[in-house]
Amino acid sequence: MISAVDRRMEQLIEELKDKNLIDLYRKLPQGKKLRTKLIFKIAGESQEAIDVASTIEMIHLASLLHDDVIDNATTRRGKISVNASDGDKSAIMLGDILYSKAFYELTDMSPQIAKIISNAVVLLSLGELADVRLSLKFHTDKEAYLKMLYQKTASLMEATAEVGAILANKDREIFREYGKNLGIAFQMIDDILDITADSQTLGKPALHDFIEGKVTLPYIYLYQSLDREEREYLKSLHRKELNRDEIAWIKGKMGENRVVERAYGEAKALIEEAIELMNSVGEEGLSDIAKAMIEREF
Repeated sequence: MISAVDRRMEQLIEELKDKNLIDLYRKLPQGKKLRTKLIFKIAGESQEAIDVASTIEMIHLASLLHDDVIDNATTRRGKISVNASDGDKSAIMLGDILYSKAFYELTDMSPQIAKIISNAVVLLSLGELADVRLSLKFHTDKEAYLKMLYQKTASLMEATAEVGAILANKDREIFREYGKNLGIAFQMIDDILDITADSQTLGKPALHDFIEGKVTLPYIYLYQSLDREEREYLKSLHRKELNRDEIAWIKGKMGENRVVERAYGEAKALIEEAIELMNSVGEEGLSDIAKAMIEREF
């Protein structure tokens, strides 16, 4: 049924009857459709579920296109990004079209579902803005970091799970909480993989987030673990093209202070809470999705 969502998304794009748009859209790499899998697992595989999943996936794609422009990213999922191949303007406009088409499709859905999804997009955009602001200088504000993670990533996952519950007449509050935990943990693991995974797997250079200005949870914990001189040195490396010795120093200090394990432990705690929620309502299949999230390599 994942293929049914791919076909529906392509159909929605083709309805706009613009060859340049269709060509650009077809350049986008296929993702894992995690949000689609989540809806199908919660609500089953129906035409309504396909329509909702297609709309959410279009919103997610739009956010990634804008994110790549903001980050000056040259790759996306191991392939050249649209902003790198066709320019920032094309990537921004493709994102805008996907957002607009998704909102148009929302008008045919129940007001309740439309409101939940559109509110998630507002939060997502606020999170993107917060991410830009936080990336301007080195910071150690864990609460601001977690709030940004919730808005930028978890809000759409939260909405996906809640909408799935509504479609299936299940407890929306429990599934909403599940989705929120899943989304925050997902991004935490992404932030950790930027440090631990190899460049070939990631499709981007090692420690790319830090070079781009992002101070993620492992760096916040690392800063807390260092002495004054080391803290100043870490801050001096922020938003800088790192050489091999500088990368080795950061990774070495992280290893000494076990900060990656500490950050991973926080993500794991969120996943375990999500699993408990699903087990409490007999949704073991959703527990498996949560487990896969924490155990993934990319």
